[in-house]
Amino acid sequence: MNPTIATVLFSLGVLGLFLLDRDPTVRTSKGLWIAVIWVLIVGSRPVTGWLAAGPVQALNNADQYLEGSPIDRFVFSGLLVAGIFILARRRVQLGKLLQNNSAILLFFAYCAVSVLWSDYSDVAFKRWIKAVSDLVMVLIVLTDTNPLAAMKRLLSRVGFVLVPASILLIKYYPALGRTYNIWTWQPSYVGVTDHKNTLGMVCMVLVTGFLWRFLLAYRDREAPQRIRRLIVHGTLIAMSVWLFTQANSMTSQACFALAAVFLIATSMGFVVRKRSLVQLLVFVLIAVPVATLLLGVGGGALEVMGKDATLTGRTEIWKMVFSMSANPMLGTGFESFWLGNRADRMWQAYYFHPTQAHNGYIEVYLELGWIGILLLGAIIVTGYRNAIAMLRWNPDAGRIRIAFITIGLVYNVTEAGFRMMTLTWFVFLLSAVVIPAVGMEQASSELPADTPRKLEDWERQHDPVPEFARRRREAI
Repeated sequence: MNPTIATVLFSLGVLGLFLLDRDPTVRTSKGLWIAVIWVLIVGSRPVTGWLAAGPVQALNNADQYLEGSPIDRFVFSGLLVAGIFILARRRVQLGKLLQNNSAILLFFAYCAVSVLWSDYSDVAFKRWIKAVSDLVMVLIVLTDTNPLAAMKRLLSRVGFVLVPASILLIKYYPALGRTYNIWTWQPSYVGVTDHKNTLGMVCMVLVTGFLWRFLLAYRDREAPQRIRRLIVHGTLIAMSVWLFTQANSMTSQACFALAAVFLIATSMGFVVRKRSLVQLLVFVLIAVPVATLLLGVGGGALEVMGKDATLTGRTEIWKMVFSMSANPMLGTGFESFWLGNRADRMWQAYYFHPTQAHNGYIEVYLELGWIGILLLGAIIVTGYRNAIAMLRWNPDAGRIRIAFITIGLVYNVTEAGFRMMTLTWFVFLLSAVVIPAVGMEQASSELPADTPRKLEDWERQHDPVPEFARRRREAI
């Protein structure tokens, strides 16, 4: 097919997805589009990567990472300023949200302090600003009048663009959607991203959201838009599975399989009603892959996943970076390990020029030391406890939050996913932020004039906490 014709057809298809998924009875703020644009960039390539009219090329010198792009800086700064402006108008909801998330605030504060002992403090500080931008976009979603609907629409809007666009680039624009190994000239399919593993990670996150929405629609047999949503999200699941086969990223595929098992199992009422069963399921889904990857349990499971005993060379990288760790307690400073002499040594040792340790926990240790590990652990514990508690009053929100936290924990065993401006880090923060039952009184003031007749439907769409729903009804 001619690329131009394919582009027109794919564009019409994307428009059709948006129209089929449209639900005028559920409202979210226009400010959500700021977070959507941010995630679209995070989940694909920087603006300069698109302007280069091809996949991002590998750099020859590690020092080239020290120089940022003024175009990217302008775009990211503009989105950050817009995000702060939106949050300033939601200061009541924001204040209550931040009061319940001291673990996340301490982590980001420590990241800022660690800039002081970085060898490249100016670069580290710029990267910290970008990391704060991730948190700002998360807070835009969670301070929305309807956080659950905002989360659904964020995942849908991003997925409706990135997944079809990746297929389009791979099939009809190979100069954009493929790269080639410089030694073997074997093609590597990257889609809208800059690396096959990144494409796998993006698919992992988005298809988890698609499956969640598909199961919600499947269970809600009385919903008037049920068939449309099944078609939309079923189509996106099929597209994502095809991209998985092209990216050949076994870690992402395995993590999605874990998420699928969890979401399908907890869609059964008798499972989700027993928190002990849910926690046992989470424990098994985390323990089995971790034991297989790190302890060698399971015989030939690693070979089935396409990895050897060294996890495709990862264990050798881990040994080398540990030998270069100067301060076990404090680390090298935020986002500072892969700069300067350390990066040069790693690039001389490995032809593919690594820029991460291929383990999120090791990455945090190298940059933030044991203090950073402890603070990350506090985020994981508080986020998981909140997600489990949420199962009692909003099972659908609790299920997807636990799913994202679970795959985030497993994914970081062989990939560095706790890094700024990555989709895994974004959804991990989105799921780990503790959401207090606040803002319901303010939400009632935004109801339409005919709310008394439509209140029951409005509450069902907004998934309120039961006691707050009762208080709103009495107030009206």
